[in-house]
Amino acid sequence: MASTPPRTPRTALHLSAALLTASVALYIALVSFGNITDFGTNQAFVQHVLAMDTTFKDDDLMWRAVTSKGLQNTAYVAIIVWETLAALVLIYGTYLWVRRDDQAARRFSTYGLLMLMVLFGAGFIAIGGEWFSMWQSDTWNGLDAALRVFVFSGITLLVVNLPDRSAS
Repeated sequence: MASTPPRTPRTALHLSAALLTASVALYIALVSFGNITDFGTNQAFVQHVLAMDTTFKDDDLMWRAVTSKGLQNTAYVAIIVWETLAALVLIYGTYLWVRRDDQAARRFSTYGLLMLMVLFGAGFIAIGGEWFSMWQSDTWNGLDAALRVFVFSGITLLVVNLPDRSAS
């Protein structure tokens, strides 16, 4: 017989963690769904960022450009797979919050949120923004959007991992 996890009382912090996790899960699921069903729109974004074709075209930086369509598309598909996996992990974390399995919910929510922070922090802000000089482009600059996701995920991560003293 399977044992059920210990049920913790509902607190404002529990509800906050559950709703914030669900919100981030919904957001990234919609992003992933959009990238799959409207593949070409963000494919063009990734191609332009990697090709660095709308930057200042500084000779000291342009050697970094990736112009191979195959490599560009591989990067884009990897982003979509990562987003989809993060969405699934966060959906499962939300399910665990609803079941009141706080320990597992906190663990899976943390994994999913860290996946997004790595993608948007290291992937888009650091690599896209700095290595591929995305900040130089007026047209293909996704730094503001990446920062929004990074901050949204980071705040949620903090809430998810706050100790709930009222539950003890």
